[in-house]
Amino acid sequence: MEIHESGEDYLETILMLENRMGYVRSIDIATQMGFSKPTISIAMRRLRESGYIDVDDRRDIHLTALGREVAERIYERHVTLTKVLERLGVDEETASREACKIEHDISADTFSRIKFWYESSENT
Repeated sequence: MEIHESGEDYLETILMLENRMGYVRSIDIATQMGFSKPTISIAMRRLRESGYIDVDDRRDIHLTALGREVAERIYERHVTLTKVLERLGVDEETASREACKIEHDISADTFSRIKFWYESSENT
């Protein structure tokens, strides 16, 4: 199923908030991403309808298996690409912001090669 860059960003944010707080609500996503609550509500409805999230009776948002798979893939790319850019001398804030742009467009093959290079170069 095709998911757009903004959807990937929402899923990654849900994963990060879940890891940090143990639960996620729309207001948490809005605060983290700097968007309005109505914008987040629309996005969450789309993600729910597409099978990426579930919302329970308490209004807590949970990643489905599909949503978690996408979120973890994007988060791994973000973390690895940020570290690579920092190793190249890019400051932490810029590295994180630019990794977010790259993580959505890079192919799986190119990412795996960058990750392999980064992990093997850590030992040198």
